[in-house]
Formats: sequence, C-alpha cells, structure tokens
Amino acid sequence: MFDGYDSCSEDTSSSSSSDESEEEVAPLPSSLPIIKNNGQVYTYPDGKSGMATCEMCGMVGVRDAFYSKTKRFCSVSCSRSYSSNSKKASILARLQVAGKPPTKKAKVLQKQPLVAKLAAYAQYQATLQNQAKTKTAAVPVEGFSWGNYINSNSFTAAPVTCFKHAPMGTCWGDIAEGVRVEVPNTDCSLPTKVFWIAGIVKLAGYNALLRYEGFENDSSLDFWCNICGSDIHPVGWCATSGKPLVPPRSIQHKYTNWKAFLVKRLTGAKTLPPDFSQKVSESMQYPFKTSMRVEVVDKTHLCRTRVAVVDSVVGGRLRLVYEESEDKTDDFWCHMYSPLIHHIGWSRSVGHRFKRSDITKKQDGHFDAPPHLFMKVKEVDAAGEWFKEGMKLEAIDPLNLSAICVATIRKVLADGYLMIGIDGSEAADGSDWFCYHATSPSIFPVGFCEINMIELTPPRGYAKLPFKWFDYLRETDSIAAPVKLFNKEVPNHGFHVGMKLEAVDLMEPRLVCVATVTRIIHRLLRIHFDGWEDEYDQWVDCESPDLYPVGWCQLTGYQLQPPALQSSRDSQSSSSKQKKKAKSQQYKGHKKMTSLQLKEELLDGEEYSFLQGTSDQESNGSASYYIKQEP
Repeated sequence: MFDGYDSCSEDTSSSSSSDESEEEVAPLPSSLPIIKNNGQVYTYPDGKSGMATCEMCGMVGVRDAFYSKTKRFCSVSCSRSYSSNSKKASILARLQVAGKPPTKKAKVLQKQPLVAKLAAYAQYQATLQNQAKTKTAAVPVEGFSWGNYINSNSFTAAPVTCFKHAPMGTCWGDIAEGVRVEVPNTDCSLPTKVFWIAGIVKLAGYNALLRYEGFENDSSLDFWCNICGSDIHPVGWCATSGKPLVPPRSIQHKYTNWKAFLVKRLTGAKTLPPDFSQKVSESMQYPFKTSMRVEVVDKTHLCRTRVAVVDSVVGGRLRLVYEESEDKTDDFWCHMYSPLIHHIGWSRSVGHRFKRSDITKKQDGHFDAPPHLFMKVKEVDAAGEWFKEGMKLEAIDPLNLSAICVATIRKVLADGYLMIGIDGSEAADGSDWFCYHATSPSIFPVGFCEINMIELTPPRGYAKLPFKWFDYLRETDSIAAPVKLFNKEVPNHGFHVGMKLEAVDLMEPRLVCVATVTRIIHRLLRIHFDGWEDEYDQWVDCESPDLYPVGWCQLTGYQLQPPALQSSRDSQSSSSKQKKKAKSQQYKGHKKMTSLQLKEELLDGEEYSFLQGTSDQESNGSASYYIKQEP
C-alpha cells in the first residue's frame, strides 16, 4: 500500500492506523501502488481548514499541506528562510537610518507590514527573473504535436510494451487510464512552481492526456505530457519533497475542504511506483560510449563492413563515423541492437568481406567496443541439412525496403550468416550482396508472398510474366531453400493495424518519422510514413530496434520528422529519394493465385504438403508454406 495525499501533513502519524486502512480498502490486482486513506483528519485548535497563505512567499495552497504547527509556511525552506529574511529587512532599515539612499528592494519593503513585505519582496524577485527570461528567450517555433495529431484524428498509438529495446519497454507495468500523478499546476498565478494531482485520460506511447483532479467531465484544461518527463511524479511526492499542492485557480471555489475531497477521490486509485523516475533514468543508460570502435556495414558497398567510431549516443541510437573520415561527415546511424554492427574482428571470424582501413594504428582515445555489448543471434546447427549456395528464397530488398524480392543465397558464412543477392539486379562483383543471419525475419521461404497476398518483385528484366516460382526454379535449374530452416517464431508483439509510432526511415537512417502500422503478417509489419506515398513504405520486423513509441523523440531529445506536406513531398521526391523512387517503380507482379491454383501447377507430379501457421494480418487468416515431401 502507498501512503498518498495524507502524508502531506507534517504532524501525521499514519503508521498508527495503517492496519485499519488495509482492512477498509481492498487493494486492486495491480503492480502499481494503491493510494490509501489512513483515516486521519487533522483538526486545528482555531477551527481553520481549507486554504492558507505562506507568510514567506505569499503562495496560496491547501492548509493541510503547509508546515509548522500554525501552518504558516508552504515548505520547510520558506520556514527556515523566514528568520533570515527578517534580518535582511532590519539591515535594510538600518542602512536607511544611516543616510544611504534606499534601494529598490528597500522601497518595496517600506510600503507594507513585515509579513506582507516579505511576500512582496519574493514576488518582486520572481518578476525580475521572469522579465529577464522574457528578454532572452527565443520565440517558440510552432512544430508538430503528437497530442493534437492524435486528438484531431482519433488515432491510437502502439503501447510502450511493444518496444522491448526502448526505455521502460520491459518495465512499463500496467500504467493505463485512471492512474493518478502529481504534475505542475499551470492554472495558477503564483510566482513559483506549484503542483496538483491529475489523472490519465488517454495514453499514446509515452505521452499521456491528463486532467486535473476536480474537473470531473470538464476537458477544457486537459493537457498532454510525456509520462517519463521530469515533472511527472507519483502521488505523495509533493509531501516527501516539501512541494505544495495547490488546486487550479478555475476550481478553487468548488470545495472548502480539499483534503477531504482528495482523500475520497484518491483512495484505492493507482499511482506510479515511488521509484518510477529512477527506473526511467536507469533504462536510459546505454553501454556504448563515444570513441568506441565497431565494425559496421559499408553504406556504399553493402557486401562488406568497415571500422567506425561511435561519435554520439542518443536514446540508444549511435552516430557512427567511418574511421577514415577526416572531417567526420562520412557517418552512419543505427541502433546499438542493430544487426548491422559487430565487434572488431567479427568479419574475419565469420568470413565476411571487410575493408581494411588505411589507418594502421588506433587513434588516440579510440578503443574497441567489448563483444558482449552487441546483440546476440540465436545459435544454429549447420551440421545437418543447411542452406547452400544457389538456393532460392524471398528476401526484403535492403535497397528498397518496400519490396520483397526473388533472391539467391550467394555465399554461406560461419555462425549461421548468409550472403544474399537480389535476382536480376546484382552487381557483377557482388558489391550489393547483403548479409542476413539464417534466423533473420527478413528472409522467407519460396511461396511466402504468394500465400500472404504480398506482391513479390520478380527479377529485373524477367520476361515470363506473371512470375511463377516453379517455372523459374526449372528455368534456372535451382532449388528452393528448405522451409524448416527459416525462422517461424512469432512473438506476441501487441501491434495492431492503424497504430501510430515513431520509425526510422531506413533509406535515410538519421531520420525518425511519424509512422503508422498498415499491415501485419505474422511478425512482419508494413510501416507507412505519414504524409508520404505508399511506395515509400517499409517492411520491418516487429522487434526491430528502429521502431519506437510515440514520444520517444521528445524523451531522448532526438528530432522527429513530422508528416510530410504536399509541397515537401514534391520537392523531396525529386531529390533525396529519387533513387529509391526509381527502383520502387519496377514491376512487382500480377494478381496472386490462390493456394489451390498454385498447388495445381506443381512440378510433374511431385507432392507437396502445407505447413500451416497463424497470421496476425487484418483478415486473421492462416498462412501456408510449401514443403517438398521427403522421399
């Protein structure tokens, strides 16, 4: 049980009645703390209750939250500063008697009695500070607001629990609508920051739509904030931190006894764990540090890796600068769990191509990243039946992530790694081969697209259309990679069609954009970038470290790319994405045959069977792969 609002009282001894309260309030089945009513109502000798004014700073707040026996101060600091400031006032008075001209501070203090003088002096200082901030602060630029975007379109966002690699992804718990928190009170004219209690009305990733307690069904002052922000606290934080709880000005008249109101409203409600902010901080500590050396894919030759140095770390995303880049402009962005980065020496250990650096010695301050920091791949048994060079399969084209293409295994490396080439568009020297692990969710058995009604991109220049796998296998004298070698694990990811999120544009990996899940095939997600044409969509795995909850950019300080406007789409389509657009315009196949039609076209009486699998796509249908029967 969590001692909430009642702990605001300095003279409270809640432990004396904790047993009774636990019998009266049944705890909810939740991992979140439950606010309890300890049954105590403090009665003042003079019968006063409700609101009070701090004699130090003039702040108005709930009387029960004030300090000292007579409840004269809003915080311990005001109580301690009272005597000190009284001395300052007397010194100023003595200076005037000595004949020195009075200062602005003294003039303010002269006009009112001592208690009022101190309050006026505090307000005077706050006014000066606000004026200074006004002069130096930059004019805010209107930008994209997730809250407005979601509210105006009634969108839903993918929950934080869908993103295990993101901060709080594994310890989000059951934070949901109805959870109460303590937040800054913006409906207040006091010069210092005060707080009030609010409830979560709607969740969108890290962002929460909050409503101040006491507003009931009135949404006029609802506001969005990042639940992991530094100003969001569990109920009870103000009491332990010496911060005053002050009702919003718009509703101060509604109740005379705010303590009784809060006790009634909050008893049995959920709040954040006391260590929530600590967990947020811990989840945003990243093991990769600047100056670490790694091996990363060469963005100009996908078939090889190069040495790069970590230049910066933002939210787990790494800006890597290729080691030979003297001006540090030749860079590459990826997440620390990306399959594109490896420890120094990985290429040699698996037989992958590697571009040796002209730099013979490590530069001062650079050091190799420890191997244990990198994402581990699942161990595979290549001793028995395994992938072989020349086998056919279907694979996401790394140069056009909106397309799944006819592909071939070009080389089998160690530890389960494969070099894949896209049929019909390979370079003569194999410089565009791409490395996928055998367990990669980006490679599929022959027939995957057909069964799941996905357009399969045939080899460029292939004349015999519509494309038929079995004809193609016969013509190329090749065989399909056995279905049983592919990864068939489908986690309970929690994504649904229509959910909003923030996603990396993998064709320009420094950009994180507003995006939508438009299709789900098992663990495969179709990601659409809001405001862009469908041809820029990308197929991404549900556990990809390049997907983030709504509010991730705000939390980590990364720049979010808003939905593209028509003008920007027109200009960017003809510039930065020209190559991608040209490639995406190639033929992607005719309307697909049904499973029965495909089965009727099997090769010369050879028998096949269906491997049934569950599908999380819109129709909730089942998917089948084709497996040649063992003789």
